Amino acid sequence: MSDPAINVDGLVKLFTRRGQPPVRAVDGLCFRVEPGVIFGLLGPNGAGKTTTLRILTTLTTPTAGVAQVAGYDVVAAPLEVRRRIAVVIQASAAELLLSTRENLLTFARFHGLSGQELRRRADRVLEQLGLTEEANRKVQDLSGGFRRRVQVAKIFMVDTPVVFLDEFSTGMDPILKRSLMHALQEEAHRGRTIVLTTHILSEAEELCDDILIMNRGRQVARGDLTSLKLLSQGVYEVTIAFDELPAGIDSALAALRPLRSSVNGHTIEIALKEEESRVLDLAAGLARLGHVRHVDLSGASLEDVFIELMEES
Repeated sequence: MSDPAINVDGLVKLFTRRGQPPVRAVDGLCFRVEPGVIFGLLGPNGAGKTTTLRILTTLTTPTAGVAQVAGYDVVAAPLEVRRRIAVVIQASAAELLLSTRENLLTFARFHGLSGQELRRRADRVLEQLGLTEEANRKVQDLSGGFRRRVQVAKIFMVDTPVVFLDEFSTGMDPILKRSLMHALQEEAHRGRTIVLTTHILSEAEELCDDILIMNRGRQVARGDLTSLKLLSQGVYEVTIAFDELPAGIDSALAALRPLRSSVNGHTIEIALKEEESRVLDLAAGLARLGHVRHVDLSGASLEDVFIELMEES
């Protein structure tokens, strides 16, 4: 068995303020991440995700416990860790007074790249992230979404074995986000380990091989998507598309007491925690309210699992 890309054992981070009890942002966290895996670190605001990423990227010192990245301790050998990681964290910023191209070139030079290969790589990454037309513009003159692209583009300029992404798709349009997700999967297939946080659970559901859900600094659940979905047995998603949305559909949905529901155009989506036979009857009842174009019944999504776990914790 290969050595883990990341090893965390008993990790604790306390924040103290004068006259107030300490806040345990990270509370005894333990996990391993294997090489070539896309690892999702999920949780609500304040769960400790970003603090954990800041510890793993040597930006914050832990109060207790051990954290190793690419075989190096983040406290004892922070420089060795930094040489082996690429980081995109929400609070991080591109160099505003440099152009888009200069940002990429400078970042890659810090990682020891030079020569014609460096410039060819920059051209490829600029095209890949839709930044070619912005290559010579200063980052300070770009929109927030384009600035985020510049930050994310840096990880494709280097071949570090571990990548950390905090809310990587912020401000990106759906087409670019889809392209970027495919590129991240390709990087993992090449052997890079990618650790990401996201509030968009459909991203994690599609991207992640391994997921850790945390709340209040502690692990709530851990596993691949299939094993996590087993935690919400009895939760079903029902999607019904009508030719026209029936009158009174809102009250009909409310009467079912769904875990969640949404209406988008002429389509309704609900999540129910019921026995399977009961769900079929309820879906049939809704379908009788109007002329149906399509009905779909499926098991729990990662969002359903997440909501249920947060309520329990």
